[in-house]
Parts: sequence; C-alpha cells; structure tokens
Amino acid sequence: MNDAIDEFPGLKARTLRFTCGAPRSARAIGDGSRALFLRSDGPEDTVTSLWMSVIGSDGDTDEILLADPRTLLADADAEDVPAEEKARRERAREGGSGIVGYSVDAAGNRVTFTINGQLFLTDIAAGVTRGIAIDEPEFKPVLNPRISPDGRHIMYTTGTYLVDVDLAENTDDGDAVSVVASVPQIDEPSDETSDGTDGAPAGEWKIGLAEFAAGEEMDRYDGFWWSPDSKYVLFETFDASHEQTWYIADPADPTKPAQARRYPQAMTANADVHLTLLELGYDTDGCYYGGIAHNVEWDLESYEYLAAVSWTEGHEPLLLVQDRLQQHDQVLAVHVGEPIVTMSAPENGFTDEDGSEVETFSIAIPEYAPGEEPGTTRVLEEHSNDCWLDLIAGTPAYTPDGRLVCAMNDMDADTNRLTVDGTPFTPKGLQVREVLDVTDDDVLCVVQRTPELLPAADLPFLWQSNADDHDARSFDVVSIRYDGDWEPLTYVPGQWTMSRAGDGCVVTGRGMDDAAMQMQHCMNVRTTDGDGDGVDAADMMSMVVSPIENHAETPGFMPNVRFVRLGERALYAAVILPSADSAYAHADQLPVLMKPYGGPGFQQVVESQSFYWDAQWWADQGYIVVTADGRGTTGRGPKWDRAIYENMKAVTLEDQVDAVHALPDAIASLAAETGVSMPKPDLDKVAMIGWSYGGFLSALAVLDAPDTFAAACAGAPPTDWTLYDTHYTERYLGLDPATYERNSIIADAPKLSRPLMLIHGFADDNVTIANSLRLSQALMAAGRKHTFLPLNGITHMTNDETVARNLLLLQRDFLADALA
Repeated sequence: MNDAIDEFPGLKARTLRFTCGAPRSARAIGDGSRALFLRSDGPEDTVTSLWMSVIGSDGDTDEILLADPRTLLADADAEDVPAEEKARRERAREGGSGIVGYSVDAAGNRVTFTINGQLFLTDIAAGVTRGIAIDEPEFKPVLNPRISPDGRHIMYTTGTYLVDVDLAENTDDGDAVSVVASVPQIDEPSDETSDGTDGAPAGEWKIGLAEFAAGEEMDRYDGFWWSPDSKYVLFETFDASHEQTWYIADPADPTKPAQARRYPQAMTANADVHLTLLELGYDTDGCYYGGIAHNVEWDLESYEYLAAVSWTEGHEPLLLVQDRLQQHDQVLAVHVGEPIVTMSAPENGFTDEDGSEVETFSIAIPEYAPGEEPGTTRVLEEHSNDCWLDLIAGTPAYTPDGRLVCAMNDMDADTNRLTVDGTPFTPKGLQVREVLDVTDDDVLCVVQRTPELLPAADLPFLWQSNADDHDARSFDVVSIRYDGDWEPLTYVPGQWTMSRAGDGCVVTGRGMDDAAMQMQHCMNVRTTDGDGDGVDAADMMSMVVSPIENHAETPGFMPNVRFVRLGERALYAAVILPSADSAYAHADQLPVLMKPYGGPGFQQVVESQSFYWDAQWWADQGYIVVTADGRGTTGRGPKWDRAIYENMKAVTLEDQVDAVHALPDAIASLAAETGVSMPKPDLDKVAMIGWSYGGFLSALAVLDAPDTFAAACAGAPPTDWTLYDTHYTERYLGLDPATYERNSIIADAPKLSRPLMLIHGFADDNVTIANSLRLSQALMAAGRKHTFLPLNGITHMTNDETVARNLLLLQRDFLADALA
C-alpha cells in the first residue's frame, strides 16, 4: 500500500490519470448486437484505436479491432494535429491521441475518423479501413468529419470551407471532393459567398465549427449537422471579429511571437453566430453538383446563443436559442419544405481549357409565400427563469411520432425535469442531468435523486436495498415513460451512462468498489423453443452481458472514504482518512486539507472511486482530507444551484467554512457509529487546495477567512471574473460591473496573512494566467509574501507528465512547511 502511494504521482501522470487502456466513447449500433468503442493497447499507451464489440445470435461475444493508428500511419505516435483540432480537444478535455473520436452512419456499417489530420473510412462489413486522399492544400485541415446517415458521403470543415467527400463505390474510381460552402477570409465585405447566400460582412469568419463559448460552456462541439435523409446539411458560420483579441505567449522563448486568439470575455461582445440550411444536389453517380442555401432566421438580437441543434428522422430540425443572460430561451423548428434539388443526370457537358470534362446542371428555384421559405423558424416553446436556465444535454428532441421533449427547471417542485409537449412527466425529486435517448415509449436519461422530495418508500424495488446511496452522489441511468412511470437501469450507485440501439446497449461507469472503469455490452438474444421451430420465440429472451476489456492501470489502493452530511445545510461531503498501513493511521490528531471544486455546474462528492485517488494520496501524507459540495454545485435541484446567483464568492466560501466547523462532530459520530478509532481534526491547521473554481476558493479562503484556513494552494484560479468567458460568468453574475467587483478577489490582496501558493499555466486559454498575475501584482503592491509557480507551455489540463507529478510534490512540501 505504501509503495502504491509513493508511486502514485508518477503513475498518475504516465497513465493520463489512469485513462490509458480504458475503453471509452462507446456507441451501440444497428440492432444493438454491435458496439463501437475506443481503447489504447496498454496502461501507458495514449494512442487509441477503434474497436467493435459483437454479440452473436447464439450469445457468443467477441472484440474486433477495426482500425489501429499504428498500422494505418507510420508516424501515429508522433502526434501532429491542426491547431483547430487542438483547440477542440482542449474544450473537450481530450488528452489522448490516435483516434479520439469517430462518426458512424445510421446503419452502423461505415465509420469515419481522422488520425494526425488525415481522413480515414472503415467499412465494417468489408473489414477494410482505407485512407481518403485530400490532395488540395486548400481542402485541409480535415476537422470534425461526419459521415452522412446513408453512409455515402463525408462532410468536414477546414474552418474556411465546408467540404463534401462523395465515397466511391469502387475505390479504383477515387472519391470526389467538393466545396459546398465557404466563408470570406479577408477583412473586406464580400458581395456573395461561394454557396450563393447573401454577401457576408467584413470580419473573421469560420464555417462548420462551434465557437469558443459553445465548446467550452454549452458542451456543443459540432458546427454542422446532416439531415437524417442525407439530403441537407445545416451548418454554422460565425464571425469572431467582435470578440476581444487575447495573446498567449511563450516567455521561455523570447524569439517566439505570441499567438493571437479571439476570446468572448465577460461583458464584451460574443461571436456573431449564424445558421444556413443547405439542400445538397447529387447526380446519379452520387456526386455533388451544387446546392441551394437558405439563411436560417431567428431573433438574433434577442437570442444570441445557439445552444443546441437536433434533427430527428421524419421531422424538422430543432434549435435551442438563449438570450445573453440565459434567463429566456426559445425552442425553434426550422422549416425545410419539399426538396427542389433531385438526383439527376447532367443536362450538358463540355471540356474546359485544362482538358477536363465538365458537366452542367440547372436548378429551378420556386417563389415562396411569406413564411414558407426554407430556413424560416417558428417558436414551439419558450422558457424563462429569474436567474438562469440550465442546458440539459439531449434536449430539445422530438419523439419519433412527433412529440416535443424539453428540459424544465421546475422551481415549484425544486426539480430539473423533462416535459412532453409542455407537460412535465418526470417525477419530482429525480434531477435530470442528461437525456441519452428518446423513443415513442420512454426517455433514457441520467438522473440524481433528491431524498427529501422522493423518499425511499417510493423507489422501485431494484433500489430498495441500497436506497440511501441513490442520492445526489449517484448518477443513475433510468427509463422514464411519458405517464411518469420509471425504472432504474443501473443498480450500483456510481457515475453511469448508457448508449442503446435496438435490443442492445452499452453501460459505462464506475462505483465506489470499482478501481477500473466498467464497460458492458448487453443484448437481448432471442431463442427458439424446445422443438427449435421458433414458436413463441418472441417470449423467449435472454440477456447476454459482455464485459469489454480494460487495460488501464489502477492506483493499487482503495480510498478510505466516509460519506457524511455537514453543517446546517447538510452539505454532501467525503472524508478521506489515512489508509490502514499509513504512518498516520493511528494518529490522535491530524491537520485538515479541504479539497473542493465548490463552484457552479460541477460536483466532486460522487460515488465513484476515482474521485478520491488524489485525496487518498494526500491523506497518507498526514491529513484528514475533506471534499464538500456547497451551494451552487449540481445534483440537489434548481434552488440549490441558484443560491449563488450574483454572490458566488461569499456563498461558496461560507459553505466551506461551515464544513470545517462541522467536521469534529461529524468525525466523532462516524467513529461512534463504526466503532473505528479516527484521528481528530486539528482546526488550527486547516489548508485548502483546488484547481479552477477550486483554485479561486483556495485563494479566497486564506484572503477572507484566515481564522479558519491556515494555508492554500490555488491552481489556475479565476481571480478576476471579468477575465472569464461570457456564457459561464454572465449566467451567474449578470452584466453589472459592481457585481464582478464584489466577486473578485484582487481587491482582497492586502488581507493576505497566510501562506499562499499560486499555480498557473502560461498556455491556459480557458482561465488565462492574467488572473494569477493580477493577484500576484496586487499582493506585491500590498507587500504580501506569496509563492507563484508559473508553468510554461501548460494549459488548463496540465497533461505534461513531469509537471503533473511534481505539482503534487511541490504542493505537499509547501503545505508541510506552512502548517509546521
């Protein structure tokens, strides 16, 4: 155990936080008997391959390697991806390499992906993966490739061009590559874009990409969407020229120029986002010959955020748009109309000056009645909230039969719910976190239970034996019918998700007993009766469960965690004590290390073992480690979330202070209940560490509550909220500069009387290092001693092995000295 603890910092860094070799990104396809997933070969291998799990009709199972980057590219280990792809990965917190994402057609037969910026296609039935040649330099880089639902085309963006690849039936014929839309790349107004839409104003335009705010704060990473029938594409364009220009420098190399980038800084302008509906024309050979573009119109002045796009087979596309403060939204249906571009043979042809054969087509564009032109929108639902409206992934969505499923912050019921055609149908007390699938019968979603609203007596039988653990700490997958009936599909409390198709599904997650991530492919397999004639076969089903192999390393120790509720607000908290064979296991008294995130939109007290590996390492350095989720953290309903509105600083700190004061009684009660001797907390030696919002809280703790907190290490802290982005910050603080000043900690610098270490990466494009520099400058001006660790080349993720390892050790030594 002690060896495992000693080796933990290095092992964690080398294994990308124990994720290398673990299966991920699972998707059930076809009838559910097949499932795609990504996995690298070993515990320190970052290069992920594409795999498929198969459950046969006889119940036999297999895992098939579909695409190995090292086989397809000689330099697969030498990661070299375009800057735009690096930015997308940073937004998605993606640390791997190789195949890090994929797109599959509706039938589950063809898959596309990139490796080091090169485009590939896997034909599952043929068992072949081939590269797709993109010879023209202007058609690169290849970003976000998406295969059409019919599997015949691939669309991708370069940022400048939206490019269509028509896949050849015979690979000897070669694939056809065409630009279907573009944006101007000069700071001059253009009369017309290449797709025939109205002229674009001057600016810095991108096409087919999600703008920064969408990727960082809305979890929307796509910038174009195929129609289910593969006849249309809906694509985003945005002009970032109104946003602030920020610069990221490499101070260690003064010859290297700073990189300029646009950033949607709070209380300044956002990117100007637009949508276009493009009808695609293909000839009889399936090759693109032209299209008709229609601007998608909505009240952009009132609703500037494009939060979500959904397109269900048989229905018009849905948009969710939000106003600047996210207090109002609209669900819009985009009118598509009847197609006017049909698959046809060329009308004429000629040979151009280069000797190439050119075919010509003509398209008749009809006159539209007012409101009938494709691209017009109509409002289906509107929602409002006095503070803000939450985005629930997977909503809005149509059921196949045309009912509208939307998210609802039900303040009266204090529950984040779902509605169907405007009527709430999910139970009070089940906090909906994500919608995974929508059918005519049910909605598959991830929920967290609020026991005060949904008591144990009202739970389904499956949860009766462990009801107390199905609360805000557990992310459970459930099926909810539109009449309100529901059933759990995961039993063990933990952090779970699911992908389903047909009669199959893939369940992914981990509980407190699981050191390794669990992924199981499940399938209902039909069997015949005893005579083998298939009579009543539909009634004879058996569930086949196929665990998918996990090659990831594990830390080699089990966290010594106790869950408690702290203080008058009954904060969910995890107390991590030294392990049984630690030198501190039988200590009478130990210092306390608070280790929160503590801010809105996230939580850390979760019934998943991996959340406490770092904490156990710290506990075995001689601490009682406590993570407490205060007001504003997720999982306890919309009223709890909104308690921090316009007052994040004071409220979130107050809850951490209360947690410290409530700790002695909580540990005494734990010891009495379990009969296990536990060290007492030394409240004269309380420190705090954290990253991002947790870093903000850590710095705040020693600035504003020095009587409670004796030292802190603050990683990447947003010390000045005017330096963070619009969508996140304005959701909680609004647009009044006085509110930002009240929630900043820069002006608190003269109060510092306790040891403080600031840690920040120069390459952090999310929480810029200017935050820590401004606080450090203010501390220097006030004559306050502090420690600053600037990390060259490090982003918000700290993926460098050496840095990640040494950061733990340096913080440990700093706190040991500070609390001595």
